Amino acid sequence: MADSFPSLAELAAEEDDLQFAGFTNDDAWELGSALVATARDRGAPVAVDVSRHGHQLFHASLPGTSPDNDSWIQRKTRVVHRFGHSSLYVRQASVERGTTFEAEFGLDPALYAAHGGAFPVLVRSVGPVGAVVVSGLPQLDDHRMVVAAIRVHLGR
Repeated sequence: MADSFPSLAELAAEEDDLQFAGFTNDDAWELGSALVATARDRGAPVAVDVSRHGHQLFHASLPGTSPDNDSWIQRKTRVVHRFGHSSLYVRQASVERGTTFEAEFGLDPALYAAHGGAFPVLVRSVGPVGAVVVSGLPQLDDHRMVVAAIRVHLGR
């Protein structure tokens, strides 16, 4: 059960719930710092990235990461920007349509990765304005780490 992927409905509900009233540079710093603190506590070898409108506001790479993590961050972030949903949501949407992201969209896998870990910064009444991304753990763990941090930040 711990390794089962959430349904598209569950992921949509998560996105509906985890919306910001606004998103400032300070929000990016607080969220990124909280993710780094959590990763350090767990000894998790992750890279963390927070951006708004294509502007990188926070980035950290913890021990055990490599430039590959930065590549994963870029590829997952492109999925969020193109589709306006979490990278895991986009993956699961293809799965529930009986296909794969790669087969359905034919996008260059060197540029796009529909793997969990990138979550849109959703501003209520505006829509997606950025992304919060973790790379370094199995994709469900990356996703859960980001969601948990956003949930705490929003007081949910």
